[in-house]
Amino acid sequence: MQKAYLYPGIRSPFGRYGGCLAKVRPDDLAAQVVDSLVSNEVIPHLNEVILGCSNQAGEDSRNIARNTVLASKLTEGIPAITVNRLCASGLSAVIAAARSIQCSEANLILAGGVEHMTRAPIIMAKAEVPFARAPSIFDSTLGARFPNPRVLKQYGAHSMPETGDEVAKDLGITREAADAFAFQSQQRYAQAFERGFFKDEILPILLPKNRKSAGGDEYASVDEHPRPQSTLEKLAKLSSLQEGGVVTAGNASGLNDGAAAMFIGNENAQDILAQKPLAQILGSAAVGVAPRTMGLGPVDAIKQLLDRFSLKMSDIDIIEINEAFASQVLGCLKLLNLQADDKRLNPHGGAIAIGHPLGASGARLALTAARYLDEMNGRYAVVSLCVGMGQGVALLLKSMQN
Repeated sequence: MQKAYLYPGIRSPFGRYGGCLAKVRPDDLAAQVVDSLVSNEVIPHLNEVILGCSNQAGEDSRNIARNTVLASKLTEGIPAITVNRLCASGLSAVIAAARSIQCSEANLILAGGVEHMTRAPIIMAKAEVPFARAPSIFDSTLGARFPNPRVLKQYGAHSMPETGDEVAKDLGITREAADAFAFQSQQRYAQAFERGFFKDEILPILLPKNRKSAGGDEYASVDEHPRPQSTLEKLAKLSSLQEGGVVTAGNASGLNDGAAAMFIGNENAQDILAQKPLAQILGSAAVGVAPRTMGLGPVDAIKQLLDRFSLKMSDIDIIEINEAFASQVLGCLKLLNLQADDKRLNPHGGAIAIGHPLGASGARLALTAARYLDEMNGRYAVVSLCVGMGQGVALLLKSMQN
């Protein structure tokens, strides 16, 4: 088997819902990210494009990876596939690329993810009977649409915020602890931003021309979701989303727009890219958990992955657990015997600060972890996400320097 490596990549800034990226189509957003990475010299050697996306109900057009290829400067001869594992779609795209490399089915793949939650359409079901007067209409931004009554009866109809509250209830996570973790996420992002950590990770995105703007191109160049002005006092004043719950708009991830991509290749790919890899991709794990506590998915995924490589949490230098909800991450930490202020955990902040464009988040986490692993001269990094409907996914990276 070949070894699979994660090479340098890039991402867009993550925009707020209805924010700076609102007028950029998702395929055009992903195409800008892709175009910034590829060159005429690289294109002939590129075997495939694999992108994660969880919606695909609108401009995502069922296979946004292929749409991205056609909208970019890549040639039509490059195949593309879209991976959907909801919140872990981007990470699953990276994992799928690594497996192709390891199996010697490819030498160089462009992997990542994209999600445009602002432009997710309102969708309506076709009538099942003539002259129907009550059509089923769903907002495809987040959560299930056209849910199966049999599944709901067996597993419940918990919304994503409700799953965060279920974890809090089961594991005794308090509102104060959730707010403190959210504050920590905002502060860690602000510190990373101030020292310029994200400067080389973010690609300024060209925005569509505005008839009212006076000449010159306009770009979105910084993450729009972070709230560095957050305080514990302000967070405490926010109302919980569910009566008696701990999840609020301040201690949960946002609805966001964004894209990320990176090269996954074998050892020879560094000659094609004229760049050294950031990390080796050792392996991955995926598990299923109860849908009502989907936020705990990373626990068993991480444990299974580390057991496979005879590693312990104490061996890991960077631990990225996607911050869908503060209560959910705190629940994972409790079951993993980790402290909320562990400096290895989400050292640059997480989705509570940065945002969570579903299909892009996993790719962003992998890229951020690999970059920091290379910078800090560490040895191992674990990247993990919980997944709506009850799954967990984890990826293990190894430094090139140790």
